[in-house]
Amino acid sequence: MDLFENIIDKTKNWLPKDGTVNYHGKILSKEKSDYYLEKLLNEIEWKNDKAIIFGKEITTKRKVAWYGEKTFEYTYSNTTKYALPWTKELLELKTIIEKETGETFNSCLLNLYHNGDEGMAWHSDGEIDLKKDGAIGSLSFGAERKFAFKHKQTNEKVELILEHGGLLVMKDTTQTHWLHRLPPTKKVTTPRVNLTFRTIVH
Repeated sequence: MDLFENIIDKTKNWLPKDGTVNYHGKILSKEKSDYYLEKLLNEIEWKNDKAIIFGKEITTKRKVAWYGEKTFEYTYSNTTKYALPWTKELLELKTIIEKETGETFNSCLLNLYHNGDEGMAWHSDGEIDLKKDGAIGSLSFGAERKFAFKHKQTNEKVELILEHGGLLVMKDTTQTHWLHRLPPTKKVTTPRVNLTFRTIVH
């Protein structure tokens, strides 16, 4: 076991201004992370995402799922999803993240990237359904991938590597002032599952 792998300053703000991003490192052991990855790949109701772009409906290669404590509506890219009831594993992970961060969440948007060809373009999570300036807890399983932030005015960039079992928290005015993306990469050939725990305002 690497004694140094978990010595990460989770209070460090990775953004130079206008928001807060903390990386907690691996909050689960490799065995636990492997267990949850397997469960999520096989038991979540994955569907290809759809988005309306320039009036045309696009179907993405990556797959998504939306879970919550109620059948919340969540609208982005001009499409609306209705939350499915929590699974046992998602509730376990929600509890772990809430304990780790001191935040509370009532829903989770999951993304499945089959390999490095699949990514996410620059965007911010500023939908009106979300609690304004609320925390988003982003938990990753599977392939390590680079994650990038770009300031909307200055174009300053910040990049991190998100690890298997690693937790990233975005909060405060991050979504107002920063975009983020998951860049595609030819180096990754294995899947990654990302869970973003959020708070939907009723």
